[in-house]
Amino acid sequence: MTDIWGYSASSQYAPGTDLNGYKVEATDGTVGKVDDATDEVGAAYIVVNCRPWLIGKHVMLPAGTITRVDHDNETIHVGRTKDQIKDAPEYNPDIHRNDAGYRTSLGSYYGNLPR
Repeated sequence: MTDIWGYSASSQYAPGTDLNGYKVEATDGTVGKVDDATDEVGAAYIVVNCRPWLIGKHVMLPAGTITRVDHDNETIHVGRTKDQIKDAPEYNPDIHRNDAGYRTSLGSYYGNLPR
């Protein structure tokens, strides 16, 4: 199993790439666009603004959920369904951005889902 908080080599993510504004595609459709991203070792993630799909909701996706980064089309593909993303622990950037407990629960949630 790969580390849920790290980009896999097969994702084609290039370290240092600014992913802000990239479109995010689940296995069954569009989720939204990247508002924030990090490639910090052992803590890498993207934050997705889910408008218009989920009005007013943002989600944090650990980098290990990313299956492919298409730099030409500025699109990130994640190996999760829209329902799996919608049902994840709610993300509030003011509260959860640096919350280790939130990351633990999110990592457990995504790490235990079928791929």
